[in-house]
Amino acid sequence: MFAQSPYDLIIIGAGPIGLACGIAAHKKGLNYLIVEKGVLVNTIYRYPENMTFFSTSKLLEIGRVPFVSHTDKPTRKEALEYYRRVQDTWKLRLKLYTQVQKMTPKDDGYEIETDKGNAFAKAVIVSTGFYDVARALGVPGEDLPKVKHFYDSPHPYVDQKILVVGAANSACDVALETYYKNAEVTMAIRGEGLYEKTKYWIKPNIENRIKEGSIKAYFNTTVKEITPSTVVLNTPDGKVVLENDFVLAMIGYQPDYTLFEKLGLPVTDDETRTPIHNQETLETPLERVYVAGVIAAGMRTSKLFIENTREHGDMIIDDLITKL
Repeated sequence: MFAQSPYDLIIIGAGPIGLACGIAAHKKGLNYLIVEKGVLVNTIYRYPENMTFFSTSKLLEIGRVPFVSHTDKPTRKEALEYYRRVQDTWKLRLKLYTQVQKMTPKDDGYEIETDKGNAFAKAVIVSTGFYDVARALGVPGEDLPKVKHFYDSPHPYVDQKILVVGAANSACDVALETYYKNAEVTMAIRGEGLYEKTKYWIKPNIENRIKEGSIKAYFNTTVKEITPSTVVLNTPDGKVVLENDFVLAMIGYQPDYTLFEKLGLPVTDDETRTPIHNQETLETPLERVYVAGVIAAGMRTSKLFIENTREHGDMIIDDLITKL
């Protein structure tokens, strides 16, 4: 299943930064492979179907492949096509639908166990993003089928009573999209207001819908309990019980720390849970094992993005070739 093993390098994750790492390895003539548990740029594929990026297309470019979009802010659909073209342009070596299960030091390198067989590599880059593991509400009833942590389309929520939990871009997008499809939308917001850096073309719209009462918003509020037909809120005025069909918990995501444990990657013991790494080379305490992309910030998921981690691939490969 891994015909070219042993490899100089295995890259775990085929998101934009994983692809950028592959391009950097390709340019240096390394025998590499990108392993991905899902589809090409799996995180972007799982974004809402109508999502528009906050970044410009120029800032999402990698590998000197131009990203041309219909407007300054590209859509999910345009990004999927763009990164497919990047892969095709560079003929990147990919193994999709392959789940990494464990990494074990062996013979001056690493044995990578997957559900499709094992491979050996002298070096490893972990670039797995953080979108696959949702932050939990931690309340009774969160495991009910009506509770969703990932959102795709507004269509399932037509004429339904929706509670959107959160106050940032995803929550505001979801609240507006479902409202415009005739959902009865309520928002539960932990703080005193909406996230200050909400997309500038979204924030005035959601604020106006809240002001006019089209979308009911409870501020300084948390979810206490979810039942099959209701949701219970803790508000400044006491407990509020709402009739409810769906809870859309848009409260963010986090790196897959279970995978980090399987790979043996150490993280800091503070609240940031940042993978321990050299800031200049991105190498972890494991020799020739690197982290790339947004996971380098740990739980501080709003610190790193595609546009400010695009150089991680070149940083890592420049260091790696001195050690092979």
